[in-house]
Amino acid sequence: MIRTLAAAGVAALLFAETATAQTVGIGTTRGGATAQVTAGISKIVSEHAGMQMRPQPMGGTEQYIPVVNAGELEFGVANMMQTVMAFKGTGLNEGQKNDNLRLVATMMVFETGLLVRKDSGLNSPADLRGKRVPHGFDSAKLFQFMMTALLANGGVSFNDVQRVPTIALEPSFASFKEGKVDVVIAAVGSAIVTELNASVPGGVKYLSLLNTPEAQKRTLDNAPAAYITTLQPAPGFVGLDAPANVVAFDYMLWAHKNVPDDVVYRVTKAMHEREKDLHDLGPLWRSHAAAKMSRDQGLPYHPGAIKLFKEKGIWAAGRPES
Repeated sequence: MIRTLAAAGVAALLFAETATAQTVGIGTTRGGATAQVTAGISKIVSEHAGMQMRPQPMGGTEQYIPVVNAGELEFGVANMMQTVMAFKGTGLNEGQKNDNLRLVATMMVFETGLLVRKDSGLNSPADLRGKRVPHGFDSAKLFQFMMTALLANGGVSFNDVQRVPTIALEPSFASFKEGKVDVVIAAVGSAIVTELNASVPGGVKYLSLLNTPEAQKRTLDNAPAAYITTLQPAPGFVGLDAPANVVAFDYMLWAHKNVPDDVVYRVTKAMHEREKDLHDLGPLWRSHAAAKMSRDQGLPYHPGAIKLFKEKGIWAAGRPES
C-alpha cells in the first residue's frame, strides 16, 4: 500500500512538473533584425516567465500573421506599419482583417534605411535611379512596400531602376555581398549590418533620407504609422558614420486573443521587469522602455497584458480596454 501511494505521489509530481513545463511559439523571420528581436524575447521569457518560448522561423512576417490569427501559433512580432495593416485589413492584408490578434507590448523603436557600399558614390536616395535594386520579395511582401517607400523618398520608383528579383530580405543580403545589387534595406544596429560591413570591401553606409515635407509625404504614403527621424553616430550603429535620416516605427509584440491571460501576463511581466537584460542583448533594444510598453496605438491590447500594465501603473485609469 505504501509503495502504491509512493508511486502515485511520484507520478503526480511528474505530471505536475510536465504540466508546468509549458512551451509557446513565436513567429519570426529567417534572419535579419526580426529574428534578433524574437530571439531576445524568447531568451528572456524562457529564463524568467516559467515557460519555454521557441521561435518559429518563416519566410516573412506576412506568413506567420495568419498563423497566429488562426490560433496555430501563440505570439508574433511586426513593425507598427505591418501591424496596422494586419489588424485593419489594409495594404499587405487588403480585405483580410486579422480580428483575432491582440497587442501584448510596444517594444523598441526600429530605425531602418537604405544601405550601400561606402565606395559606391551614392549619397542620396535620388542617386539610386538606374541602379540595381532588390524587387519582388515574394515571400516577404512587406519589404516591397518598404523599398517602394524608401525609393519614393528620393523621387524614384521601380520604373526608374534595374529590378533584381528576390524572394525575401535574407537573399537580398546575399546578393549585396556578391555585388549583384547596389542597395539593401537594413535596420540600424542589426547584426546583419555588422556582417555586411565586414564582408564588403571598404564597408557600408546608410543613405540619409530627404526630410522635406514633399519627401516625407512620398515616403509615408507608402509606410503608414512610420516617420522620418535623424540618428547620430553611436556605438553599435555600424554604417552610420555621420548623422543620417532614416525611417522609424514602433515594433510590436502581439498574440492570439485566446492565448490564456496568465501566459500573456507572465510574458509581459518578464519583459517589463527585465528591461536592462533586454538592453544588454544589443543596440536593437536600446530604445525599449518598460514604462512605454502599454503605449496607446489605437489597437486593442490582450487582457493578460493589461492586467500587468495596471499592476505596474502604466495603464491610465479610464482608458478603454478594447
